[in-house]
Amino acid sequence: MTESTTPKLKKWPFLLADMALLAVALYAVISSRSLPQGWWALLLLAAVAIAAWLGVTPFLVQHRADLKFAETKGLANAVEQMTNLRTFTNQISFATAQWQLVQEQATRTVGMAKEIADRMTVEAQAFSNFMQKAGDAEKGHLRLEVEKLRRTEADWLQVLVLTLDHVYALFLAGRRSGQQNIIQQLSSFQNACRDVARKVGLIPFEAAANEPFNSKLHQLLDSEAKPTPSDRISETLAPGYTFQGQLIRNALVQLKSEDAAKPKPEPDLLLSGS
Repeated sequence: MTESTTPKLKKWPFLLADMALLAVALYAVISSRSLPQGWWALLLLAAVAIAAWLGVTPFLVQHRADLKFAETKGLANAVEQMTNLRTFTNQISFATAQWQLVQEQATRTVGMAKEIADRMTVEAQAFSNFMQKAGDAEKGHLRLEVEKLRRTEADWLQVLVLTLDHVYALFLAGRRSGQQNIIQQLSSFQNACRDVARKVGLIPFEAAANEPFNSKLHQLLDSEAKPTPSDRISETLAPGYTFQGQLIRNALVQLKSEDAAKPKPEPDLLLSGS
């Protein structure tokens, strides 16, 4: 059989057309300001797309021709091989036996892989359960620690408030004594104590004289008393407190209307009621 070759397609016309289209695309980019808005981009996109299509087309056509030529050549070879049909049949039988052997090996491999996968699933589930139990135990431990810290915080906060109440009662006693030297010393001592309390977020506050009574910030010794909006505060008997921006106790005050009706409580009475 005489050998034949695949006809070759001339590609230079396509390459020439590609160059022309790329020149059009370059012109669209250079003239983007002079062309209407959007048209230069459309022209650029069309030129590049057509150029890409023209660049690929000769190779696709040549590839199809090569495929057709290969198919034709394969058919010719198949015709020649028909004369050796017996040998071809023996080869098929051998290949079938080999395929069956490979299939059996693949079946065993798949079974082993499935067994390994099932074992890994069981191990992963056991590990997940272990980690969940460990996480629950750790959460419980942390919860207990947080509760302990909160109880400890409440205890030392109560102690600190009680200490500041004692200091304020001592300051009131000194102020009522009328001795300026004692008042000045006790005021400095109280300010020093309050500065220490402010470092942990505990801030005392007092009601100013003649300030209107505010039930959200103030309270009276008599919890059943109902002050009117016209009532004014005469003095603060015990300071109120805020801790880290939250109100924890109202200031204990005395109204001007109560000054004549009730005697001023002694410092030990203020401490017992705080």
